[in-house]
Amino acid sequence: KGRKVDFRNSIIIMTSNIGAELIKKDAVMGFVSRTDEAKTRQRSYERMKEKLLEELKKTFRPEFLNRLDGVVVFRHLSREDIRQIVDLMLRPLRSQLIERGVGLAVTDEAKDLLCEKGYDEAFGARPLRRVIQTMIEDQLSEMLLRGEFQPGDTICLEREGDEIKARSMSPVESTS
Repeated sequence: KGRKVDFRNSIIIMTSNIGAELIKKDAVMGFVSRTDEAKTRQRSYERMKEKLLEELKKTFRPEFLNRLDGVVVFRHLSREDIRQIVDLMLRPLRSQLIERGVGLAVTDEAKDLLCEKGYDEAFGARPLRRVIQTMIEDQLSEMLLRGEFQPGDTICLEREGDEIKARSMSPVESTS
């Protein structure tokens, strides 16, 4: 015997990889001026959305699609989006360090490297969590265990080639 469930005040989110190949093929190529970039991205998105909705119609029966209130097609993450995600993902680390009396400064170059290593066209920003853990958190944990940081210090994360190096700046260093 089944149970009756009330979905009146519910939102059900279903995800699908239908049309994933179309999305990869439809990436904007070439050079565009900054003023035309937004228009080009919008046109590209509209084209991709049309193709995806057609693909949905080919894949699912009309009876199923008619029961959906809406279909949302997400945009590709831009470089700025990835940068914001990096900042958001560094917040908990910064908070943990502040609890120990240690500050955190991250150079733009280090953030750029995290963006490069942490973004994958197929997986989006999912690998970013692992990249932050392996490139930053593991290194800082070892340094903290060795006692390399004192309360009042600021840890500066800098890019060195394909790596991120942490160095301690004493309060005197960080003010100059």
